[in-house]
Amino acid sequence: MIISASRRTDIPAYYSDWLLNRLKERYVLVRNPMNTSQISKINLETELVDCIVFWSKNPKPLLEKLHFLDDYVYYFQFTLNPYDTDIEAKLPPKKEIIETFKKLSGKIGAQKIIWRYDPVLLNERYTVAYHIDKFNEIACQLKGFTEKVTFSFIDFYKKISENIKTHGIVEITTEQKNTLAENFSKIAKENALLIDTCAEDIDLCRFNIDHARCIDGELISKITGHNLTVEKDKNQRPECGCAESIDIGGYNSCLNGCVYCYANYSHSIVINNYEKHNQLSPLLIGDKNDSELVNERKVLSKKVLQKDLFL
Repeated sequence: MIISASRRTDIPAYYSDWLLNRLKERYVLVRNPMNTSQISKINLETELVDCIVFWSKNPKPLLEKLHFLDDYVYYFQFTLNPYDTDIEAKLPPKKEIIETFKKLSGKIGAQKIIWRYDPVLLNERYTVAYHIDKFNEIACQLKGFTEKVTFSFIDFYKKISENIKTHGIVEITTEQKNTLAENFSKIAKENALLIDTCAEDIDLCRFNIDHARCIDGELISKITGHNLTVEKDKNQRPECGCAESIDIGGYNSCLNGCVYCYANYSHSIVINNYEKHNQLSPLLIGDKNDSELVNERKVLSKKVLQKDLFL
């Protein structure tokens, strides 16, 4: 089993103590986002968890607690974009985030921290030229601290349409995408970085850009030293190459305040949910009512045992 922590919210930034309590108690409760009355219990015993994939824009609160993760295999998807507080309202200054990136890399190794430049959006301030310049600037600073960068272009979800309109964000043309991709690829090569795209249907192979697997069975196999029998996650978009995982986060619970975020589209609900958070609860948000039923989800390790290879 691969745990995703989380596409839905920034657990390392805002819920690290809760996460460590869940790992200590070896289970977590997760509400079905489509039907919140359905709760699943996920067993987090180390022999069942093949890897934890962290998604974060600011994992600084977890840096001094990484030793509590020693029983688990994990890596980070670390988003580091060039935007100011008009787009990413609550993030620390970029200098501080880059320092956090470097410190995290120093603790866990460059292979286990992937830089995400995600998503690329365009308006009057954030132009194609701006992105090329800032991508180069960040790549130079991260050289040697990561092995790969993943980028994507903004998706115009209905949930964020008002934010997009307010900030003058425009559709990115195919020509603009190709210009960005060509330059990003050159910059990545100059800084010894592999480069791929996240859930994009555009073919950028001519720029030596592959399609990403952000939850990556091959990378997990390298980290663990075990082959994995993992399938594509059917719950993700067709363009997504991620392996199947279980997400333990919750929507409308992240305080980063990013205008492009599909997972957190109501500030008032985010604040209300955050106020309900109890780091001792098995649930990320709130507590289980006595009347609510919990179903234990059947989970298995995806490791291929050595003896199985000869069957």
